[in-house]
Amino acid sequence: MLKRERQAYILRKVNLHNKVLSSALCTEINVSEDTIRRDLQELAEEGKLIKVHGGALSHSFNEINYSTNGIYSQSEKKKIATKTITLLEEGMFVLTSGGTTILEFAKSLPLHLKATFISGSIPAVLEYIQHPNIEVIMIGDRISKNSKITVGSEAIHKINQMKPDLCILGTNAIDIEHGVTDGDWEVVQLKRAMVRASKKVACLAIAEKLNTVQPIQICDINKVDVLITELNPDADILQPFIKAGVQVL
Repeated sequence: MLKRERQAYILRKVNLHNKVLSSALCTEINVSEDTIRRDLQELAEEGKLIKVHGGALSHSFNEINYSTNGIYSQSEKKKIATKTITLLEEGMFVLTSGGTTILEFAKSLPLHLKATFISGSIPAVLEYIQHPNIEVIMIGDRISKNSKITVGSEAIHKINQMKPDLCILGTNAIDIEHGVTDGDWEVVQLKRAMVRASKKVACLAIAEKLNTVQPIQICDINKVDVLITELNPDADILQPFIKAGVQVL
């Protein structure tokens, strides 16, 4: 693989999954750690990603206020946000994770909606509190500097005491065999608690994240009630999810 191809692959991975591990890239591309380290350094110097210990982060993932032009696949995420709105009802208690798709959803909320939103995501909460008719509950604990979301035992304990009507998960990877997966151990623990606590679970994912797998499982596919993508529900790639009993929007 040529250098430009290798770096293009790295950029796609970091924008798609928000962060990448150097060790995983070495295995996937079949190059040395030194090569990956140099690639990440060059891409960081060009302002295309943020190099951190053991890997790299996307710029949008690392910002409190996501810049409009820095969101990967923003038009697709706007379509997902519009579809997600159809799940909302007056008076609902809605638990949401973090991520850029969730942020697009938060920005799309209709002004007339009266509901309670619960989240540990700082960017999402900052958006929710601007809404005139929404009550906001912040899940407090230690904040992950990478994901800008609260993590830890206190946050999980608070979620365990709730019974939200709807859980909306920004999804890093999802497939039939492995279910919903992620690469961040602490975020996984939080999302597991969110899934357990909620009456209904909706996963938001751009099509590129379908049939992909990250190292740590959040839940099996049978725990997902609704899958929302930018695609039409009759798309071939979505049919296995429908056959598995997942409602697809």
